Amino acid sequence: MSDPAADVASLSYEEARDELIRVVTELEQGSATLEQSLALWERGEALARRCEEWLLGAKQRLAA
Repeated sequence: MSDPAADVASLSYEEARDELIRVVTELEQGSATLEQSLALWERGEALARRCEEWLLGAKQRLAA
């Protein structure tokens, strides 16, 4: 996983949320190496940002 945020922009809210749940679960298991954990953390951060973008967009549409 060279760029943890490479394809995040193309994900739907549900796809990003589901993958974020998977990433968190994997991190909580604690079986990954330090390098793998860092990559997962970075991927999780990118996924969380994507979810926030979707939610902010929805909030703006509702406010309009």
